Amino acid sequence: MYTARTISTMLAIATCLCASIVLAQTIVADTQAYRQYKDISATMINVRVPTVVAVSFQQESFGRVDFAVQDTITNEFEPYFFSEDSRRSIVPVTGMQGAIGSPSLMSDDDLSTYVEFPVNAIGRGSALITIASDKPITSSNLALMLPPNVTLPDTIEIRTSDIKGGDSATILAKKALNEGVVYFPQTTANMWVVAFTFSQPLRISELYLNESNPVHITERSLRFLAQPKHTYRIYFDPDRSADVLTGEAGNLAFASNVLALQAVAHDNPTYVVADTDGDGIQDTRDDCPSVANTDQKDENSNGVGDVCEDFDQDGFANKQDNCPDAPNANQMDTDGDGVGDACDGQESRLTEQYPWIPWMGIGFAAAVIAILFGLTAHAKKPDTPTLP
Repeated sequence: MYTARTISTMLAIATCLCASIVLAQTIVADTQAYRQYKDISATMINVRVPTVVAVSFQQESFGRVDFAVQDTITNEFEPYFFSEDSRRSIVPVTGMQGAIGSPSLMSDDDLSTYVEFPVNAIGRGSALITIASDKPITSSNLALMLPPNVTLPDTIEIRTSDIKGGDSATILAKKALNEGVVYFPQTTANMWVVAFTFSQPLRISELYLNESNPVHITERSLRFLAQPKHTYRIYFDPDRSADVLTGEAGNLAFASNVLALQAVAHDNPTYVVADTDGDGIQDTRDDCPSVANTDQKDENSNGVGDVCEDFDQDGFANKQDNCPDAPNANQMDTDGDGVGDACDGQESRLTEQYPWIPWMGIGFAAAVIAILFGLTAHAKKPDTPTLP
């Protein structure tokens, strides 16, 4: 015999198990639309307080910008912020002479950093800066950006050569520099040498050639708030809309002290190919993915299933149109027989409005025939002879 307490405990355990199963099934259903995922371990995060992390998606290609960030400890989905920033790829400065600092500071796309070129004892200075690339650079102007309160160089001269150190060519003779952008005839070369002279200490924040056919790179990352000692799975690349419920989001876009992470992508084993209308034909091959049509009928062979088309152009798809071959935007059907007035040849017949009438007529006719048959049979009976 089980006591009441034992039965209560067993029921509680069963309820928890059922709830866990339902939750697991719900999570699987929520993530079936995603083709890939990335796992973020607690070791990768390694924080003591809740911290915004940014997971790079630089190398992955996908169509829909739709994600599901699952906390694998709580099995809940977290809010996220996805940023996609396209910027011009800058050919870096590769060498310089007479400077203090690294050449890379002149091509880091950061105006707060700079390279300093000092003047000598008599107040004169010169700088020789090299921009080189394995691939030829085609340009017709050079941009120079200086920090605040820094004077432009006195003169500029630009020469080019091949990257192997062959014969050089002057494309801009030495001239006074009056603005931050210098123009010259369009030139293609692997190596560019820029020479400055100056009489005030020179600081250069950015120096780059504006390419005629620039290469653009796209930086993509996903941010979410990570908890200490928690692990996460980021689902991405869905083949259909797959919204999941999340809690309240913090200010992820402008968060400070963001932790940048890299993670490897994997195929999602729970992924199920989209079949929106449930007709057994996946959306990518269905000629009418929003309306079930197992026959895939397409009379005009235009790639769109007949049930999805609107042959008469009246605003109603054939599937919902009570007169698919004749325009009838009002969908009038006076006799309610499912055929629109525009194509019903016998509209408003009494028998269509009252379908029981034919059956009543048939019954009445049958009764009349039965009566007539009975009268006829009675009339044919011979007279019974009487005895004398």
